[in-house]
Amino acid sequence: MSWPGPIPAASEQLFQLLTFGLQQQLPVAAWRLPGTEHVQLCLSLSAEAALTGLPPALSPEAPAGFAFFPFRDSDHNPALFLPADIYWHAEQPDQLHLDATDSRASQLLAFLATEHAADPAPLPWHLSTQPVPHTATQAEYFQLVETGVEAIRHGQVVKVVSSRAARRPLPAHFDVLRAFSDLCARYPRAFVSLVSAPGAGTWLGASPEVLVEIDEQGIFRTMALAGTQALAPGALPHHAIWRQKEIEEQALVARYIVSCFKQLRLREYDETGPRTVVAGQLLHLRTDFAVNLRQVPFPTLGTDMLRLLHPTSAVGGMPKQAALSFLQQHEGYDRAYYSGFLGPVNLPQSGVSRLFVNLRCLQLRSQEAVLYAGTGLTADSDPEREWQETEMKLSTIGAVLR
Repeated sequence: MSWPGPIPAASEQLFQLLTFGLQQQLPVAAWRLPGTEHVQLCLSLSAEAALTGLPPALSPEAPAGFAFFPFRDSDHNPALFLPADIYWHAEQPDQLHLDATDSRASQLLAFLATEHAADPAPLPWHLSTQPVPHTATQAEYFQLVETGVEAIRHGQVVKVVSSRAARRPLPAHFDVLRAFSDLCARYPRAFVSLVSAPGAGTWLGASPEVLVEIDEQGIFRTMALAGTQALAPGALPHHAIWRQKEIEEQALVARYIVSCFKQLRLREYDETGPRTVVAGQLLHLRTDFAVNLRQVPFPTLGTDMLRLLHPTSAVGGMPKQAALSFLQQHEGYDRAYYSGFLGPVNLPQSGVSRLFVNLRCLQLRSQEAVLYAGTGLTADSDPEREWQETEMKLSTIGAVLR
């Protein structure tokens, strides 16, 4: 449908849509895809409709929306699917896709058609009502790493991914939208997201890792991303020298993806890599996998792989259940939506789905932000190195807290 009345600038449209949704206490998500410039937005006109316990179906015939799933589904951190009752794309600012006929849709159209005076008050972002997660001290994290290494050496797990939360005060006059824009500028190769929903609170992120994608041509994609080192000033990615620990860690993730294909009896896939890629000021090893869904008899491949992959070995470990049990027993805090997944699903017109692992993220509280980071452990892991890796990752998202 056409935008009602004179067309405002794209940034103003985004602000108006967010303002309406937040004033009405509705769930909303805005995002910018890797390698693109234009922001997209999904607004749901019913908070109740956003709750779900099942991963979304990836199919053009399935409902369109935005998925926001936790590491573990629980009453405290429910799996959310935000129906795309309203979908907007800054590349087509004169088009507003409206899939609703209730009174709130009419209210939105009336709101957008009315001029609004500048309001200096901050937008009423959703805030979590859950307790702040425990933030590990350096000594506690060292102990977690040592316990993980011992579990690996004793054969309880092959790999485990330890993580921690950190608390940072919000700067005076912190602006969430400005922080979102800052992330877009800082990390052009990342999936930059802003999600605000009742129950989940408000989250910002800049993730480098695809979980699953299905593009306009029907190509399914996923990736194995693991291994981390800092990008030295002036250095090029192909100059990176990787230790055996990182090579082994990344290979385990790639082999797990292949094992998922085998479970589905799929052999027709393309594998490319591993290669070194840049994510902000960090380097990772990455292997890409692709399947042409129009050439193989697997119409539900995307949905099936999503259910097999989450949570991936890159954020949990291997074997999956043994690693998840280890984390449940030893990690000492609730990850909430960190290392879950998020992204648009079955978008209007294109049917595209792009889901990313929720890495390099933070949750906003009333006076502070809670940041998250993790590292993959192997038998050769050193607690000091793993702590420093989490510090590097925390600095990626923490750079917007200014």
